[in-house]
Amino acid sequence: MSDGFDLDVVWGKSDPQVCPTHWLPLYQHLADAEAVAGALVDRWVSPQVSARIARDLPHGLDGVRALVCWLAAVHDVGKVSPAFAVQVRRLADRMLDHGLGASPQLQFDQNRSKVRHELVGHLAVRRYLVDHHRFDRVAAEQLACVVGSHHGVPPEHRQLKLVREEHALRGQGVWEQARTEFLRRATAGVDLGRYRSVRLSKPSQVLLTAIVIMADWIASSAELFPLLELHEERGGFDTSARVERAWRKLALPERWRAGPVGTVSSDVDAAFRARFGIEGACARPVQVAAVEVAAGQGCPGLMIVEAPMGVGKTEAALLAVEELAARSGADGCFVALPTQATTDAMFDRVRRWVEALPGRDGAVSVTLAHGKASLNDEFAGLVREGWFRSIGEGSKEEQDAAAAVAHHWLSGRKKGALAAFVVGTIDQVLFAGLKSRHLMLRHLALAGKVVVIDEVHAYDVYMSQYLHRVLHWLGAYKVPVVLLSATLPADRRAELLAAYEGGQPSVSRDLGYPVVVASGGVDPRPVPAPDGVGPVVLDRLPDDLDSLVGYLRKHLVEGGCAVVVRNTVTRVQEAAQRLEQEFGAEGVTVTHARFLACDRARKDLELLRRFGRAKGHRPELHIVVASQVVEQSLDVDFDVMVTDLAPTDLVLQRLGRLHRHERGRPGPLAVPRCALVGVDDWAAHPVRAVEKSRRIYGDHLLLRSAALLFEAESVHLPSDIAPLVQRAYGDEPLGPTSWQPAMREAEQDARTRATRRMEEARTFLLGEVGTDTDSLTAWVRAGVGDVGDTEDRHTGAAQVRDGEESLEVLVVQRDAHGGLLTPPWIERGGGEQIPLDMSVDSRQAKVIAACALRLPVAMSQPWVIDDVIAALERNVFTSFSLAPLLKGQLVLVLDENREAVVEHGVTCFRLRYDEHKGLTHERG
Repeated sequence: MSDGFDLDVVWGKSDPQVCPTHWLPLYQHLADAEAVAGALVDRWVSPQVSARIARDLPHGLDGVRALVCWLAAVHDVGKVSPAFAVQVRRLADRMLDHGLGASPQLQFDQNRSKVRHELVGHLAVRRYLVDHHRFDRVAAEQLACVVGSHHGVPPEHRQLKLVREEHALRGQGVWEQARTEFLRRATAGVDLGRYRSVRLSKPSQVLLTAIVIMADWIASSAELFPLLELHEERGGFDTSARVERAWRKLALPERWRAGPVGTVSSDVDAAFRARFGIEGACARPVQVAAVEVAAGQGCPGLMIVEAPMGVGKTEAALLAVEELAARSGADGCFVALPTQATTDAMFDRVRRWVEALPGRDGAVSVTLAHGKASLNDEFAGLVREGWFRSIGEGSKEEQDAAAAVAHHWLSGRKKGALAAFVVGTIDQVLFAGLKSRHLMLRHLALAGKVVVIDEVHAYDVYMSQYLHRVLHWLGAYKVPVVLLSATLPADRRAELLAAYEGGQPSVSRDLGYPVVVASGGVDPRPVPAPDGVGPVVLDRLPDDLDSLVGYLRKHLVEGGCAVVVRNTVTRVQEAAQRLEQEFGAEGVTVTHARFLACDRARKDLELLRRFGRAKGHRPELHIVVASQVVEQSLDVDFDVMVTDLAPTDLVLQRLGRLHRHERGRPGPLAVPRCALVGVDDWAAHPVRAVEKSRRIYGDHLLLRSAALLFEAESVHLPSDIAPLVQRAYGDEPLGPTSWQPAMREAEQDARTRATRRMEEARTFLLGEVGTDTDSLTAWVRAGVGDVGDTEDRHTGAAQVRDGEESLEVLVVQRDAHGGLLTPPWIERGGGEQIPLDMSVDSRQAKVIAACALRLPVAMSQPWVIDDVIAALERNVFTSFSLAPLLKGQLVLVLDENREAVVEHGVTCFRLRYDEHKGLTHERG
């Protein structure tokens, strides 16, 4: 009892809908959160994160723990307010009986929801620090803002002004005294004076807030921290035992500790064999160079590995991760890739590497971070293992047997990336540059890791704005970053280094190739070029199907495996239809992005089986017709290629799929050969790509590519890669004089478009780090709100990706009686009856979710998309709305002929799905 009021009756937690008779006193929730915060710092938070915060504090790491615990102990002090208390009448009446009265009518005040407890807490903490501990206003505001931000969105000045003015809702007099008393109790034994004039950088404020959010979430779990029945005696909590029980039940995997500094760099060959299980193998030069550059960086920095396709850049990055983590204190890594398909392919490789890592005490947490992760069988298996171990099943030996688990608490769109080892789409990294709710958790997830970004050349001007801003923040956090690319234009490389270091780009063009480049003044490390495939002979064909057929017949006369790469799905399907007529359907495989997700996954596996490194399943004669999906992260190998003209770096990526592995080849194909197509007229001035390609890539890059390749007899891989890319993206005029007017016009148009896209990207782009006098107030003002974990145009992915994101639908088929079936042709779960009025079970929901399909971009144009959505929304099924995995998804219903009409208003599309050709469409 204090001055006529009793703090023990102030309520902090309740669940009036589920358990209306249960509650938790605020003092106990704060004690729980404080103890959890201490456990997180001691047992879970990355040493790299703690070290970053410690840089801003006068007592180093000891100061980190003390400050985190104090912030957690006061984070909910704003619940001592009428606006909060009146939400549960029974608990508010008990507070009234003990001296803290609030009018029941306040529950209906129109501003009650705006006087949120985190804002009240912000004002209370700031005032307490200034009045009672003589803090200067900057230091007080920075710590208060951590409290004000613990629900995921930092306060804005106008919100705080409103709370100050709402005296009745905030609570004056006895309410202010009660808040002060809670703060005084939390401060007992804490030397706040040492923080009196501290200046916290924004990175430290973000990390402190994220840890407090985690502590609050864990302490708010009624499963871990049970509520109290109202009639039970108050007091008597043993907080230490309560938290220890909860921590054991939560069972967060232990931190991974990298080996001692130099463990990898002292014997790279031995580490390579141990991690990747290749007996007798030696690390390649690029892998040795990456490790040695990592070992030579004096402090955490950025490393860029530029090397040809197929030389082991991924393994180079993973070996470097160990060296970098040993030096920085990172306790995990995040591997980011361009697409879900490339991410799925990488997950198994990273998991096997994790299982071979030293430094584990039991299992470590692994997450697959993208919207379709639950459909990945391997990841789902880890989820089951992690769940069973987290609830204590099996012996300790059994629980420690596997190296990696997907922990149940470290899952979902807000917490998944907090796992130690994460493989995800680039979106999940770029979201750290997007102003959104709970952005602090995304920063905490990256700040404790080594970040690896693959295929960094694949990100356009729009996405690069987010990538640059994320690199800027990672540099401020002192996070080691490894970027991988076949090669980068010199300007692009300089921009990436400057973004991380916070300076201006300094362009160095001739660094050698392959090369490992690093920040921090480290000299570029050229690497001996690997043996290439020799010169790739270049041919040029008219853009007609007769010429394509004649070329393939000539060069496949003794058999062989060919790939035809088109820039659009429509061109893929047109070519495939003609080639099937000429070579037979069994001799042609079609792959592109317009297949069901499960069909696409099956096709990728089949491509790897038949055209990958293994030699036993290769057909004698076969043609693969593909879109750009073969450019990235598929280790496939062909004897001859035909490709649409594309930007130079992408053409080179495609050529990297020629003669990739050592094997015997038919005589006419002993030398790698590629025909360039997709041009209106090779004799024109200038040579122009077909209109569909120009719509995707723009005239500027295609003209420069044509200027480099239209008369070239061959390309030498890998020696020509860097020179060609530097020239393609450089400033020197290319091509004949007669081309120059068109090329200048295309260049100016490209610059105008790039400027516009950069401006569009800035709409929700996070600001820079700023000065050490800034607080988090208004940090994400005018943001996008919550960001989902799916690459969907209606979520944050639409904000970090440019271009025309097409709609995604789930595909089912109508049966003869009007019911619904899973698509009959799919391998697992096909042709099953789907209930209409009762919930779909979890197994079948997973099957249906795997039947996701991207609609053609033509159906997502601004002038038709509303009609398309309206038409699809007529397909409403109670069973889908009852299944969490399917709820809210658009559904496309095919008839018995696998056809559908999507029609609304004046918009009409006729669709047909073929398991071999994918989705085709035409306007009605």
